[in-house]
Amino acid sequence: MDKDRCPWPTDDALMLAYHDLEWGVPVHDDRTFFEALVLDGAQAGLSWKTILNKREGYRRAFDGFDPRKVARYDDGLVAELLADPGIVRNRAKIRSAINNAKAFLAVQKEHGSFDAFVWSFVGGRPIKNACRTLADIPVSSPEAEALSKALKARGFTFVGPTIVYALMQACGLVNDHLASCFRYDEV
Repeated sequence: MDKDRCPWPTDDALMLAYHDLEWGVPVHDDRTFFEALVLDGAQAGLSWKTILNKREGYRRAFDGFDPRKVARYDDGLVAELLADPGIVRNRAKIRSAINNAKAFLAVQKEHGSFDAFVWSFVGGRPIKNACRTLADIPVSSPEAEALSKALKARGFTFVGPTIVYALMQACGLVNDHLASCFRYDEV
């Protein structure tokens, strides 16, 4: 393993590319936030590698993560999604994505954008942790707990503090690259 990379427990090229190019980069695009919300919810109880390998299937199945389209999915589309091997075929997670699309649109209407809402929980700037080992990286934070609570109050599901913290890490609200990682100062 390259000593200048976070020691992710993998040598999988897709996972390493995700780490090197995407993970922790600050996001300000609502559709990207919706994608992260759906994928992090789908990941609950599964490995991130599983979800990352199915990401293109999710993009196809969920109309490019357009929350306006996903919010209109009906029981017929749920049945189609349950038969789609390109995604995790879990009824609760599929229904959650549809429900969360509706809640997502409500947050956009209330706050102007999902981006403005989410970034307000970190004061508009990424939290930059200085972890030295993987064991130092937290699984949640007070900010994640507050955001989780706010999302749940608005009707979101699959948004517990651990899932929300993973979303915050992925979308750059928290920089949890190890301090020794080449990406730490870049993001």
